[in-house]
Amino acid sequence: MNNLRAGIIGCGNIFTMHATSVANLDGVELAAVCDVKPERLAYARQTYPAAAYTDYKEMIRREKLDAVHICTPHYLHTEMARFAFENGVHVLSEKPMSIGLKDAEECVALAEQKGLCYGVIFQCRYNTASQLVKKYLDNGTLGHIISARVVLTWHRPDSYYALSDWKGTPDKEGGGVVIDQAIHSLDLANWFIQSKPVKIEASLNNRNHKIMTVEDSAEGMIWYENGAILGFWTMNSYGCDEPIEIRLFCEKGKAVLSYDEAVVTLNSGEVISAKQQAEKIRYKDGKEYWGFQHIKQIGQFYDAVVRKEEPEISGREALKIQKIITKIYKRQ
Repeated sequence: MNNLRAGIIGCGNIFTMHATSVANLDGVELAAVCDVKPERLAYARQTYPAAAYTDYKEMIRREKLDAVHICTPHYLHTEMARFAFENGVHVLSEKPMSIGLKDAEECVALAEQKGLCYGVIFQCRYNTASQLVKKYLDNGTLGHIISARVVLTWHRPDSYYALSDWKGTPDKEGGGVVIDQAIHSLDLANWFIQSKPVKIEASLNNRNHKIMTVEDSAEGMIWYENGAILGFWTMNSYGCDEPIEIRLFCEKGKAVLSYDEAVVTLNSGEVISAKQQAEKIRYKDGKEYWGFQHIKQIGQFYDAVVRKEEPEISGREALKIQKIITKIYKRQ
């Protein structure tokens, strides 16, 4: 079988996670890259032997791609995904799906109508710690979740936002600490709870940043149909990036995890723990807090393309956290 031809739109910071993953997957080749910024496109072209474009529509039309990775500012995600679907191309998009909900739902419907795979990156679900906790929830060892909490304290100073022409803007990023940093932790907690949210309340504030107007602090609570309650507190004005913490109080025990480590303590006294397993590949210039699981999700996405199945983290699956995020921002 010939290699699947992949293209990547957006050659910024997250580009390396996708390009390195594709380069290390059997049966997939990075055929083309695209960016509107010449310096980023030049770097990508020098690093990978792929065709280079400044117009993603031209790339999709000319390169006969099987799939495209969308690694651009948030507000462009569904616009680009829609064009790919209309041209018969599978899509793997970085989170979030979109700033809003309606366009995300329309994109999911279009992909399903066309019979195309639509994946959204939430690589933290593939962490060793996340998988351990999920296992003991799914097999009933922990019982149902009674309450959960998410705490994230990271460091994103004004200088971080000054380097970007879209970060920290309500129209291009769609928000601050919630939609950009805390979305992964909230997605994990929601994935663990596995129930429909029935009520969401949140308070968002910009307490410590001068050059952007979106929130740098957020706290709130989510009530679920199955009786579980999720509380969260997030801020990106801390002095460093501390490990995130998710705690689950369950019927038969407790679970505490970060992205790298998990400890499950059962009411019987038994303790099970896991630390992140070493990965075979390294991502050049990758951020430590991104983890190293992109290749697992990207590999699973291409398996789904070959088998003509829905990816594990499909567009429809990603709509669950998208609905929560837009509720937090009161966009619906």
